[in-house]
Amino acid sequence: MNGFDLLTILHDLFFDYTLRNIALGAAILGAVSGILGSFALLRRQSLLGDALSHAALPGVCLAFIISGQSKSPLVLLLGAAIAGWLGAALLTVIVRNTRIKEDAAMGIILSVFFGVGYLILSVLQHSAGSAQAGLDSYLFGRAASLVANDVQTMALLGVIAVGITLLFFKEFKVLAFDPDFLATQGFPVRGLDILLTSLIVIAVMIGLQTVGVVLMSAMLIAPGAAARQWTNRMGVMLGAAVIVGALSGVTGAVISLIGEIPTGPAIILTLTAFTMLSFLFGSERGLVWAWLRMRRAQSSIRVESVLGDLLHIAERHKDRGYAAPTGLIGNGKMTMTLRKLASRGLVTEHPNGTWSLTPEGYNAAVQAAQSHHGATMDSNIGVPALGK
Repeated sequence: MNGFDLLTILHDLFFDYTLRNIALGAAILGAVSGILGSFALLRRQSLLGDALSHAALPGVCLAFIISGQSKSPLVLLLGAAIAGWLGAALLTVIVRNTRIKEDAAMGIILSVFFGVGYLILSVLQHSAGSAQAGLDSYLFGRAASLVANDVQTMALLGVIAVGITLLFFKEFKVLAFDPDFLATQGFPVRGLDILLTSLIVIAVMIGLQTVGVVLMSAMLIAPGAAARQWTNRMGVMLGAAVIVGALSGVTGAVISLIGEIPTGPAIILTLTAFTMLSFLFGSERGLVWAWLRMRRAQSSIRVESVLGDLLHIAERHKDRGYAAPTGLIGNGKMTMTLRKLASRGLVTEHPNGTWSLTPEGYNAAVQAAQSHHGATMDSNIGVPALGK
């Protein structure tokens, strides 16, 4: 594909066999990872995807050996799924029967399984000859070699995983936020936990061919992390995570072919860019909007403070038009606040450098004082009630 012509890119996305398969596979991976990774993120199990993806490597190698050196993607992915699920089961056993915390247990599973898998892979490279060629591609993915059958397999697994997730959406949502409440309602929390982990294993299976063992953890967590910056609603978050994941996959696939760089890293770097933009500009939790909201709140506090000071002076002297010296109120930002209030017709500046409330400003100051006093009373009333 030559150049950056948009029409050419769109044409190749639909009609170029290689690019179409890569883009479809990456989009499927991004969508499925976005949904399932969001639950792992909300449950504070971000390392779970990393542990399961690394645990899949020995499964790929052992499946190759047990199947008589077959490199059928379905066989190898089945071995990866079994190893990943065993890793998850071992993780549960460690957490429930020892004093090791969950994050430490995940680190143990990750390093031990990956070490065993890499050891087996190294042995195969010396003993299996050319038959093992291509197994090492599962470390970083082999998206460029995806064919239509691979994409169909990924789509089938993705439909199954997403379908089950939607079927148990309410249970998984409560599991993510309050598993104790779910248990009191009679739901099998342990069974739902195993089911959700198994679905994450399926997502890992889908991603091994595209981004590989090493990069799969980013594919699971980043879409949900990006989506979380835009909303506080679970359903909207999942939808946004699907969009971010799928769009990152397609964009990364296009960039990889244009720039002739590996597809897996291109997808992850694209996803990283989307995530960083979300961290900065997300409407709910983005740093830029948080800073703007803080500035707006500070400005509102200064406005109320200035109005309150002027009201106090006016009532103290029994004269709404009493001119308060600027020095009694402050300077710098306070002076800027006074000028802002003057533009709104709430205060008046006098030639001698003093300020006073207008009738509209006096009413606004009284309302602000009453509102603040009512909020304070409500807060004070609520404190004893908490102790009952």
